Amino acid sequence: MVAKFSSLSAALLCVMLLASCASAPSPGGRVDDYASVRVAAGVTRDFQRSLEYLRAQDYAEAIELLQSVVDREQRLPAPYVNLGIAYYKSGQRENAQEAFLRALEIEPQHPVATNELAVLYRKQGEFEQARSLYVSALAKHPDYGPLIKNLGILCDLYLQDVPCALAQFQHYLQLQPEDKDVTIWVADLNRRAGQ
Repeated sequence: MVAKFSSLSAALLCVMLLASCASAPSPGGRVDDYASVRVAAGVTRDFQRSLEYLRAQDYAEAIELLQSVVDREQRLPAPYVNLGIAYYKSGQRENAQEAFLRALEIEPQHPVATNELAVLYRKQGEFEQARSLYVSALAKHPDYGPLIKNLGILCDLYLQDVPCALAQFQHYLQLQPEDKDVTIWVADLNRRAGQ
């Protein structure tokens, strides 16, 4: 049961967030509605081109372009999430963590940023920190599948918390009943729990 870093799905979600952008931040400097943020056409174009680099696994080019994007547009979490993914994929975990944390400064409990950061923490052996992130984000996004599935993986493989894992996977299957791997994992957990 190994969770894959969902860079393509994260990238697609992030491009939707950036592509839907259209006004200004609230008086305190925070953006209340990302759909109201106007971005320069060049930022959008460069962000979309960075997605092509991510899909082609050209992480150095993606990093360079995404760094340019975040230098020009710092109100949106999506470019930081993708920057973190590119850094992670190129083996730069510290830079990845910084990018994910920056995305979460902009939008606390952003589901994609939280999921990617929690996976990073899990891979670094910081299990309780990962669990805390998942639980916090799920309070705001209770039906975001990757958070649910990855919390289940964390509970099962790393924390040996069978009831937690079983609850997460059962919830996930309500949302994604066609996921055969998780169906097998639930059967295994039920067997181990003596059910």
